[in-house]
Amino acid sequence: MKLLYGTGNPAKLEVMRERLSGLNLEIIGLTDMKEAPPQVPEDGSTPLENARQKALAYFEAYGRPVFSCDSGLYFEGVPEEIQPGVHVRTVGGKYLTDEEMRAYYAGLAEKYGDLKAYYKNAVCLVLDKEHVFERMDAGLESGLFLITARPCAGIRHRGFPLDSLSKDIRTGKYFYEMDKKEAERGAVQDGFLEFFRSVLESRMI
Repeated sequence: MKLLYGTGNPAKLEVMRERLSGLNLEIIGLTDMKEAPPQVPEDGSTPLENARQKALAYFEAYGRPVFSCDSGLYFEGVPEEIQPGVHVRTVGGKYLTDEEMRAYYAGLAEKYGDLKAYYKNAVCLVLDKEHVFERMDAGLESGLFLITARPCAGIRHRGFPLDSLSKDIRTGKYFYEMDKKEAERGAVQDGFLEFFRSVLESRMI
């Protein structure tokens, strides 16, 4: 089955393809479509509201099965007014570039010390107008990790700017310094794979 992932970020597309590689799916992205994607406001107050907005908009535009994801970033022990939530890239009404993101969050870690952080994630899958599936719960959340003021030297992955500031809370290693086995040991249960497998099995597609 060919399934459209509602993202134009090639790094996120590649990660999702790897995450769902055990399923009988061909994952394509928005850049694979001939028509330009519609502009979606993404003005929801939760990751699930934003994921739903995007998935429904892309289904309306392309008329094919599509899913979208959204995330919110949350910190422990900081004032509520600086919690990023769903506005991870938007600060003071400005959409940040990768470098601006690194600088902003490194500044927060400089001010408050290493930030204990986690992501709340959501997914919405639209097969057709009558069959919309969605999920946002603890099974899709990341584990706790640290965002530090000093970035990992010399390594940058476009599309994931905060990874260069992120450290494993158990080992103190930057994400970029961990091999795949170490990363898997620190990962939470893969709720995304579980979500898609259950939907596909229930629909027998």
